[in-house]
Amino acid sequence: MSLTTILQHCLTGISLGGAYALIAIGYTMVYGILRLINFAHGDIFMMAGYFMIFAMASIPWPIAIPLVILGTVVLGVVIERAAYKPLRTAPRMSIMISAIGVSYLLQNLATYLFTAIPKGYPEIPFLKRIFKIGDLSASLVTFITPVLTIVLVLLLMALINHTKVGMAMRAVSKDFETSRLMGIKINTIISITFVIGSALAAVGSILYFTDRMSVTPFSGTLPGLKCFVAAVFGGIGSIPGAVVGGFVIGICETLLVAMGYSTFSDAFTFLLLIVMLLFRPTGLFGEKSTDKV
Repeated sequence: MSLTTILQHCLTGISLGGAYALIAIGYTMVYGILRLINFAHGDIFMMAGYFMIFAMASIPWPIAIPLVILGTVVLGVVIERAAYKPLRTAPRMSIMISAIGVSYLLQNLATYLFTAIPKGYPEIPFLKRIFKIGDLSASLVTFITPVLTIVLVLLLMALINHTKVGMAMRAVSKDFETSRLMGIKINTIISITFVIGSALAAVGSILYFTDRMSVTPFSGTLPGLKCFVAAVFGGIGSIPGAVVGGFVIGICETLLVAMGYSTFSDAFTFLLLIVMLLFRPTGLFGEKSTDKV
């Protein structure tokens, strides 16, 4: 395999990793605050793909993109209010079963509304333009994805570390009850968390589907699970960890496909999860947590 081919695959892997990282942040943020694995997150990402298909059927892409992000955010917040908020004081297992139920509901709703036949993802001319750097050639989306991911993560870290909302989010993630006693509006903070996670999933879906060109009701299942693995690998609850996990999984998956092991590329992701849980259950950047009795 020539150096150019290796670099080409690495570039593709970094691009895929960037999309995974944006989706993984949604898992890690919701877990950090609610201690909930939001299994419906991958399906929110899939619904964002359908929103773009229908938006671009009637309006140009510069208007469609903000509308799709807004629609995905509304979907995320409605799911939180309808399926998770009523179970806030219920046992943790109840809320997790609710998340799995929402995931299957979205998949079946999409199958009923849009059928299971793959729908072609619209072409955003700006993102599909081919660029060349030396011998490397790829569409603009491949170059833009990692850069956009890093910019969005830096903005998110600035929000969390240097604003009142961010301080409230950190407080809620440490201690729910004390935060409530200190006057923090818990429901508002949880809604903001879902807004951020859903918006990043929408951006991730635009970057992901632009290269893959079709959407089905089950398009969110495997990427969703991989992004969950990325969040666990980096340390669930840690945003930098989710980003590193996303890039690691994206690069490894692409290189395995390039070497002719495409059959094992998905299995590798879950093998990585098992190895990580065996040797470092808290992930790369995770903190050891102690449950108070």
